[in-house]
Amino acid sequence: MSSSADVFDTIIVGAGPAGCLLANRLSADPDHRVLLLEAGGKDDYPWIHIPVGYLYCIGNPRTDWCFTTEAVSGLNGRSLGYPRGRVLGGCSSINGMIYMRGQAADYDRWAAMGNPGWAWQDVLPLFKWVECHADGDNDWHGCEGEWRVEHQRFRWEILEAFRAAADECGIPPVEDFNRGDNSGSGYFQVNQKRGIRWNASKAFLRGIRHRPNLKIVTEAEIDRVIFTDESGTPRATGVIGHRRGQPRQWQARREVILSAGAIGSPTILQRSGIGPRELLVRHGIAPLRHAPGVGANLQDHLQLRMIYRVEGVGTLNQIVPTLAGKLGMGWQYLTRRSGPLSMAPSQLGLFARSSPELATPDLEYHVQPLSLERFGEPLHPFPAFTASVCHLRPESRGSVEIGDASPSVKPRIQPNYLATEADRRVAVAAIRLTRRIVAASPLARYHPQEIKPGDTYQSDEELAHAAGDIGTTIFHPVGTCRMGTDPEAVVDARLRVHGVRGLRVADASIMPTITSGNTCSPTVMIAEKAAEMILEERAKPPQHHEQEARDAAVVFK
Repeated sequence: MSSSADVFDTIIVGAGPAGCLLANRLSADPDHRVLLLEAGGKDDYPWIHIPVGYLYCIGNPRTDWCFTTEAVSGLNGRSLGYPRGRVLGGCSSINGMIYMRGQAADYDRWAAMGNPGWAWQDVLPLFKWVECHADGDNDWHGCEGEWRVEHQRFRWEILEAFRAAADECGIPPVEDFNRGDNSGSGYFQVNQKRGIRWNASKAFLRGIRHRPNLKIVTEAEIDRVIFTDESGTPRATGVIGHRRGQPRQWQARREVILSAGAIGSPTILQRSGIGPRELLVRHGIAPLRHAPGVGANLQDHLQLRMIYRVEGVGTLNQIVPTLAGKLGMGWQYLTRRSGPLSMAPSQLGLFARSSPELATPDLEYHVQPLSLERFGEPLHPFPAFTASVCHLRPESRGSVEIGDASPSVKPRIQPNYLATEADRRVAVAAIRLTRRIVAASPLARYHPQEIKPGDTYQSDEELAHAAGDIGTTIFHPVGTCRMGTDPEAVVDARLRVHGVRGLRVADASIMPTITSGNTCSPTVMIAEKAAEMILEERAKPPQHHEQEARDAAVVFK
């Protein structure tokens, strides 16, 4: 039995970008007790806060779940490391810090799929409300929120040349990717404050830890949600898990919110008996509700890492390995919070179309003044840059499934990249577009030589195979508890799990379709929207909650 101290009004599972914001907003009412549970530890590891420290956080069990995908046919049988944040701040503590909303059409598409209140005109005010933009308040940005956004603090000659080459190829320079149409090229804006990473823990928890009605518990891994039966409809009343090896149970008077991400949230639901019946039975879990969409619809941005050797221009490949280079970088960062240690993993961005028939860009470039064989390995011993290009709206759909009834067994993640002919066709077009940009006159004086995939690949068939060799995740999994009204949907437009009461999901897993850009800030917006809806419901009379119960009782066949 839990003690009275273990009873809360709302329990939030997962202290990533969504969970941190929800804890902030929902605990603003001093009469409402909120518990925030995080499987990882505190965000006191120094490398979290130095921007280049992502190199020491990704793949580190102190900060990363260190997941691995299943072998992917579209990647020529390869499996990939699949980083997910396991620390206060979640992925915002280990990611690339890029501030990106996506396109207006992304959200209008969500609304058109039966999700009222999620169109661009509905969510733009939320993006602005939560934002603290260095440029101040205007039609597109806010400056009074907690989510700090700044411009990057340096320029590179090779990146300027790439930007000029893109302009020559019809991709013009722009200053802001976040006005609803992100066409063009420019330097990414980042979640930093004066050259230091600005994660969700700093943004939403740092100033409110003193609230007596908010409890933050780290090192608490959740097994499943507890349900009771109320008039034939299951109701979430708490969670069961472990903290530092000891079993624990926490109770919720009002609601449980899963904000454990596109991998964590569906696997908690599956262990709780909500998921595909065959999967649950196979692992000895009594089905509470057959929900085939839980863990389905996995979408991610696959990046094709094209590498070019260059001459006569500086890149990080020459700077990082030398003692003088390391000392210089350290001095720049200590004295001015600038230089390579302040760098986001990607600096220059481009948004382009793989076909002129498209209304909005479907390709995003992340261009870097460095190159390496694969993440975690040393930089190449020659000057080079990397032009990674990803397909923003892939057709391919993957899945996430528990590997066992025990949370100690890692999930089976199958991204299913390049599974459709259309996705392979876009990959080929992306490689060809990159080659056109690199062949443009502004880059000619650096004599770029293609190292990956290599200019021996020329036919469409050869390039599609090459895409499988050089493709890797850019860490944007979404969609595994998608929002909607059809039988495959997991939550409704108010993010309530279909068929049960007292349970929501609020994180990137609810996206019906992936946004056309980096996914961290859209996840922050999702949490802001969830908080707005929850607080609105708190203010409504009991009759509203009776209707909610009737709505929740609908079980999709």
